[in-house]
Amino acid sequence: MKVAVLGATGQTGQYLVNQALQQGHTVTAIVRNPGKLTVHHDNLKVVEADIFSAESLKTHFKGQDVIMSCLGFPASIFSAVTGYTLSMKVMISAMREAQVNRIITMTSWYTEPNSGTQSPYLIRFLLLPLIRSVLTNMHQMEQFLQDTEDINWTVVRPPGLKNLPASAQEFLTHEGYFVPDNSGYPVGSTVGRGDVARFMLSLLNNNAWVKKGVAIITK
Repeated sequence: MKVAVLGATGQTGQYLVNQALQQGHTVTAIVRNPGKLTVHHDNLKVVEADIFSAESLKTHFKGQDVIMSCLGFPASIFSAVTGYTLSMKVMISAMREAQVNRIITMTSWYTEPNSGTQSPYLIRFLLLPLIRSVLTNMHQMEQFLQDTEDINWTVVRPPGLKNLPASAQEFLTHEGYFVPDNSGYPVGSTVGRGDVARFMLSLLNNNAWVKKGVAIITK
């Protein structure tokens, strides 16, 4: 397939680009700083664009089968995070102009404000408050997508990310804000970035999670 990747120089994005190329896809990596992407491949095109400009993106979206976003924006204690919603609104606008209607993006477990009440003590009282500004904006982006009827979107929600390549482990999935075990409590709390990329790419041949958010973890 023809795949456009945003956030391609990020840690998860690099796994995604590499795996997509290994699987035989043609990849357009849309980046701010081309020098940061060290991958070279005949099926890879690296282009510079402004993720906050639909005009800038639509040229690179034309002819693509799917847009995949691994964009991330840092937490802020003093001000609201807005990058997720602003960039997604621009992407959707550019997709409409370029006539592309499939997007796969990633957020996180616990984006919904009340979903972390059963999480372990340290996560609930230490980690989640630290990244709440990010989770809030991710949730706003998810809500924006839920109201977007003409686009086939999927939101992939991983837990804590580890810088590990893809494994061969099976995925546990749940249409919700975390993956529960049998008692309803969250199962393990980290996943390799390579596995997140592997799951996102598995959606290219699979309509199971279209217009849905899916929490994931490996077994």
